[in-house]
Amino acid sequence: MKTIQILGTGCPKCKKLTELAEEAAKAAGIEYKIEKVTDINAIIGFGVMATPALVVDGEVKASGRIPSVDELKGMLS
Repeated sequence: MKTIQILGTGCPKCKKLTELAEEAAKAAGIEYKIEKVTDINAIIGFGVMATPALVVDGEVKASGRIPSVDELKGMLS
């Protein structure tokens, strides 16, 4: 099971990234759980300075932008 973390304060872009990550995981047939990380210190702990950010299994895959569903599928695979 993949652990997908969405780093951000809950802004509209963070919510959109969450929706697209779920869509990509379902389309790719990946078992997943999504966690939202809103604590600024935790976000900085990942080395992320721009949100929204996507972390898959502890590895930062995207930061400061919203990737397309196709890009997200690749990041989750």
